[in-house]
Amino acid sequence: MKFLRRGRSTAVVAFLLAGAVGIISSTQTWLSVVRADAGEPILVPGADALALLAPLSLAVLALGAALALVGRTLRYVFGTLALLAGALLTWWTAEIVFTSPVAAVAATVTETTGLAGGTAVSDVIASITPTFWPALALVGWVLLIVASVFTLLTANRWKSGGRRFRTDAAGHSEAEGPVDAIDSWDDLSRGTDPTR
Repeated sequence: MKFLRRGRSTAVVAFLLAGAVGIISSTQTWLSVVRADAGEPILVPGADALALLAPLSLAVLALGAALALVGRTLRYVFGTLALLAGALLTWWTAEIVFTSPVAAVAATVTETTGLAGGTAVSDVIASITPTFWPALALVGWVLLIVASVFTLLTANRWKSGGRRFRTDAAGHSEAEGPVDAIDSWDDLSRGTDPTR
């Protein structure tokens, strides 16, 4: 099946897309807080609403880039790590999208108003409205979960990297007879001293 033959590319693109959505959304407004005292609305960026959003998104990007190069065993390790990250991010983001918890805006409200403590912060908040960014991030995390499961199910059928990525000297036999300058340079490249 052509789709499975391009499995590595499909998984890598999905990982990178999910990570990019997470990084971009971490800098955008996720929640808008309407104040009870009729002051200016408080805008809460994704990185403040969900503290681990940017670090985990960067980790997903790194996993996607590394997945393009690794062998069979690490495909399963990276797929499992991405699945775990996707599950956690989906849970936390869904909570923000569907419940808009006070805890997600408390730090920003405290920084803006100078009021601290659960009761004081709750008294300042009239309502919390999510923007479309957390919903977009949630779609990205669902994509990441699907790509992770796809990786775990199909990684053993992916084509392995070509010989150009190998670092061993397999296939290189010692030359017999006189050695020319090119052979000497090749020996040096492999770490062999041609003068011996």
